[in-house]
Formats: sequence, C-alpha cells, structure tokens
Amino acid sequence: MRIKDFKLEEYFAKYEFKVKYSLCSSDCESFSVEELLFLEKNSLEDLKNVTLGYTESLGNPILREEISKLYRNIDSEEVIVFSGAEEAIFIFMNVLLKKDDHLIVQYPAYQSLYEIANAIGCKVTKWVMDDENLWNLDLQFLETNITQSTKCIVVNFPHNPTGYLPKKDIYEKIINLAKTNNIYLLSDEVYKFLEYNEAERLPSACDLYEKGVSIGVMSKSFGLAGLRIGWIATKDNTLFGEVASFKNYTTICNSALSEFFAILALRNRSKIINRNLEIIDSNLNLLDDFFNKYNNFFKWIKPKAGSIAFPRLLIDEGVGTFCLKLLKEKSVLLMPSSNYDYGDRHFRIGFGRKNMPEALQKLEEFLKDNY
Repeated sequence: MRIKDFKLEEYFAKYEFKVKYSLCSSDCESFSVEELLFLEKNSLEDLKNVTLGYTESLGNPILREEISKLYRNIDSEEVIVFSGAEEAIFIFMNVLLKKDDHLIVQYPAYQSLYEIANAIGCKVTKWVMDDENLWNLDLQFLETNITQSTKCIVVNFPHNPTGYLPKKDIYEKIINLAKTNNIYLLSDEVYKFLEYNEAERLPSACDLYEKGVSIGVMSKSFGLAGLRIGWIATKDNTLFGEVASFKNYTTICNSALSEFFAILALRNRSKIINRNLEIIDSNLNLLDDFFNKYNNFFKWIKPKAGSIAFPRLLIDEGVGTFCLKLLKEKSVLLMPSSNYDYGDRHFRIGFGRKNMPEALQKLEEFLKDNY
C-alpha cells in the first residue's frame, strides 16, 4: 500500500510539543496516573499486581465487558480492543475493502477515514458539509450517490472538526439507507458522551444495525489519549473474525498497563465525563463571547457536541498564513483547514482543556496587535 502523508498528524508532530498553547487539541483535559488511581480505593495495590507479559489479542475480558456497557445491545464478545482508534480504522478498511469498491464519507473528515480507502484503490465520494448550511447533511446527496458498488458509508457523530450532531430522525434515515442497500455503516463515535444536551445523544450504529460498526476510544471524551486504547463494536461475526485475524499483523495485543487504566477509567466514566463536560461548558461560554465580539473576523457556528469546532476566517488572508503568524508571535497552535483538505478558510479550535481561557486571551492579543 502506498498512502499519502497524514497532513494533520504531521502538522501536530511538527508543532504540538513546541508551542505553549495548543488551541486546537481534539481531546479533553487529561488525567495523571495519581488522579486515576484516586478513583478507586485499592487501585494502587491492583496496579502493583499487573503482569507485564502478553495480553489477550481481543483485549482484556474485563475491559471488553466494561466497553460493552457503553452500548445497548452489545456483548463483550462483540468488542475487540486496539491500540487506539487509528488501528481500528486501518484494520477495518483493509479487511472490508478491495480495489474499485465505493465508499461515501462524511466530509471534512479525519484523513484516515478516506485516505486508507484511496490507497486500497477504492472510489471515494465525499459527502461534503458546508457552514452555509450550518453543517447539516444533505440526505438526497447520500441517496443519489449510493451505487451497486457502494460497500460502506462512513459517518462521524459527534463530528470532527465541526461539532455537528444530526437530529435523531436524520440519523435514522442514514441507518435505513444503509439497511435498504445492505451496505456497511462505519460510525466514528469517539466523541460520544460529550453531547451538551444528553437527550440529543444518538444510539450507536452497532446497536441499530447488524452491519453497523462503531468505533470508540479513550482519547477524546475520556481525555486519556496516552493510553492508546480504542475499539470496534459490531454484531457482524464474519467481519469481527476477519478484523481479529488481521490484528495479528499489526499490534497483536495491547499494553497491559493501558488496559488496566482503561478499565479503571470506564468503571468511573460518569465522574470523568462530567468533569470534562464542565470544562467544555465553561470554555464554550468564553468562545461564544469571543466570537460574538470578533464577528467581523470569524464566522462561528456553535457546536452541539464534542470538544472542537470549525470557525471560518472572514478577513482577506489565508488561514494557513494566519495560523503560522499566531504560532510565531504568541506560541498558540490552531489547525488550518488545509490539513483536512478543506480549503484555506476554516480552522479547528479545541476547548476541552483547562488552559483554553489563557490561550484564547493570547489569540485576542494577536488580533489586537495585527488587525
């Protein structure tokens, strides 16, 4: 496989650990080991007893059980654990797809959700979202572009990078289109549980459709990116077996320590999610005020879920230039839309971290200094 460079990740590799403020981080505020161990009384003693040998390829059975509790109709035997969501996406694409298969991908998107398929030789149709339409999805476009060779629809709710979340009836129509045409639905659900209104939370694809494949991870909603623990949940037994077999050619198994802390976090998921939602809520209020104040600079569509949004730059300057100037002058990192292959007018902003107010203040200083 010859695959294109991963623009977003290479941008992060170049700048993320060299700047003082990352104002485009996709994950929530992380936890220290001490904070996680504090969640349960005997956790330190349990940690001391962890054996650092090989682990079960499908994932620790206790971890798989805890993950299954995130779903309505999924058993632990229908969950397979990976070293992050990236590995899950990579293996799913390689198992399911072959050259000339057709894929429809909600767009903009995390690059691996379409680039792996491109590298396999698939035909990829981008289901483009537009802020002129408040990021809403055009269902007629989806229905019109499904063909006999369409193998999979790829969706991401809550959405990276816009924070879009469809109404439940729209989501059900997408599910029904997949069912009617007997095609797979890959659902990237890594921001699930960060809905600002819990009543708007969508059911997982794997709970609604046998060919629904849900991807989750500890990185985003849980703020535990360093664990490198992700998973696939699906009721498709054949696909599950093929994915499990392919994993023997990638990581084989996961880190015992990572699985231990993932179990601990999932057992205490309400505390973790609630803390992260409190940070998000506080930061969103600041962002609303900021973008209202500078509405001649930016178009702001408030997200409905998650810890990121995708404002549009309105001034007569490319967003890539704008972001690099900000980085150089204030040591603040924003993610230009060019790294999503989505023009040069938008940027990703992250608001799941505690130091966002300070970073936002630096952005305001930058605007005052330069414009």
